[in-house]
Amino acid sequence: MTQNGPVSKQSPEAVEQAFFTALVEADVAALGQILADDFLLIDVMTGSEVTKSALLDVLRSGHVLFDQIERVEYLVRLYGTTAVITGRTEMHGRFDMQPFQASSRYTHVFVDDGLQWRMVSAQGTQTSASAARA
Repeated sequence: MTQNGPVSKQSPEAVEQAFFTALVEADVAALGQILADDFLLIDVMTGSEVTKSALLDVLRSGHVLFDQIERVEYLVRLYGTTAVITGRTEMHGRFDMQPFQASSRYTHVFVDDGLQWRMVSAQGTQTSASAARA
C-alpha cells in the first residue's frame, strides 16, 4: 500500500507496452516479471516455438537485439481474467549482428493472476509493409 491507498494494477495494454520496452532494453528482469512461467512465443520470423527461458537466454546473450519496436496500433478485448490484444508493429534490430526489420500483426494473450497481468502467449505474423497498412 502507498500512503494514498493500494497500488493499482497496470492495465493489460500498459503491461504490453512494458513488454515491448523491455525487449528493446533487453531488460531480462522486467521480462521475467511480465511473462508467465509457461509463456510460449511463436516467433514472427521463423514460426518456431520459443519458451520463456529460451527468450530470456537469447536476449541475455545478445544474439537478438531490438533497436526499435513501434506498436503502430492495437485493440484490447477483455474476457474476465483474460485479455487478448491484437495489433501491428514495425521492428528493427539485429540477429547475430545482422540487421533485420519486420512488419507484423500479432496476438498477445494475458491472464490476470490476481497480482498483475502476465503474458502467457504471443504470436506474430510477418507482413509486408504495404499489406500491414491495409
